[in-house]
Amino acid sequence: MTALKDGLVTAASGGIGDAMVRTMLTDPILERVFAVSSSKEAPKDLRNNGKLNWIQCDYSSVDIAKTASRLLLMNCNLVMGAICNGVLHDNGIKPEKRMDDIQEETLNRVFTANAIVPILWVKELKKVFSKRDICSIAILSARVGSISDNRLGGWYSYRASKCALNMLLKTSAIELNRKHKNVKLISFHPGTTDTKLSRPFQSSVSRDKLFTPDFVATKLMDLMRKTDVDGELAYLDWAGAPIDW
Repeated sequence: MTALKDGLVTAASGGIGDAMVRTMLTDPILERVFAVSSSKEAPKDLRNNGKLNWIQCDYSSVDIAKTASRLLLMNCNLVMGAICNGVLHDNGIKPEKRMDDIQEETLNRVFTANAIVPILWVKELKKVFSKRDICSIAILSARVGSISDNRLGGWYSYRASKCALNMLLKTSAIELNRKHKNVKLISFHPGTTDTKLSRPFQSSVSRDKLFTPDFVATKLMDLMRKTDVDGELAYLDWAGAPIDW
C-alpha cells in the first residue's frame, strides 16, 4: 500500500502559520495536512476541509512528544513541514534597545519560543519523517540571527535566540545526514511580513518590502520543493538567497 504524503504546520494560528496551512491544503501532492496550534479549533472556513487534521498542543516538551506520537499512530508520512513557532514581542516582552533593558525572564521566554520549541519539534518529528520520499522541513528564523549581518546592535534576546536556533539546526542537519539522507532542513527568513509579530515595527518598512503572509507561504513552499537535499542546513531568505552566518 502506498504511503500518504503529508504536510505539517506548527503555530498554525499565527499569521504565517495560517497562510502555510491554507497553501498546503491547495497542494495536490499533499494528501493530508496536520495543523498544530494552541487553539482548540481550526478557523471556521477550514473546519469542513477533508485534508485538514487540527491538533491542539500547548508547546511544552511533553505535549510536543505526545503530538509526534499521535502522528506516528496516524501513519504520518511527513514530506513537508513548516515550524512557525516564535516570538518577538508579547505581554511584558519587547525588543531590547540597550544592555540595560536585558531581563532574565525575557531572555528565557524568547529563547524558549524561538530556539527550544523549534528544536524539540525537529527532535520529535524525526519519528514521522518520510523514509523514502524527500522530506523538507523549514523553520522560521530571521536575518537578524546572522552574526556577520549585525551592524545595528539591539534586539538582544531576539537576535541571540535566532542565532542559537541556527546552530541547533546546523548540528541537527549533520546528525540527520547520517540516517535520514532524504531530509532537508531550511532555516528561513520570511522578510518583514504583515503579521501581529511585525506590526509595531512596520513604520520604517517600505510598502514593497512588507509582504503578505500568503506571499511568504507561496515563496516558502516553492523553496521547499526546489532546495537540494545535500545534508546541509540551508539559511535562506524569502527570495531563496543564502544568508551569511
